Amino acid sequence: MTVRDTLEEKLKKALNPTNIEVIDESHKHAGHAGARPEGETHFHVNMTSEVFTGKTRIAQQRLVYGTLKEELDGPVHALSLKLKGC
Repeated sequence: MTVRDTLEEKLKKALNPTNIEVIDESHKHAGHAGARPEGETHFHVNMTSEVFTGKTRIAQQRLVYGTLKEELDGPVHALSLKLKGC
């Protein structure tokens, strides 16, 4: 399973999104710190979930970071987020 697939699967299971898009943007960071030649280090997530409704942007981000802690401590160097509630 790819890192992208792992991120998507974990987010779906934990946050039950109505919409999710996990984009591998590693190619944009080739040669930068944290980038590996094989990629899968830099990601962008667009996600809508009822879990985010009424929460601050920081609280929403903390939910995602908590869900993906293992990946953020390992293969994922950077994660940008665009989150919204339903």
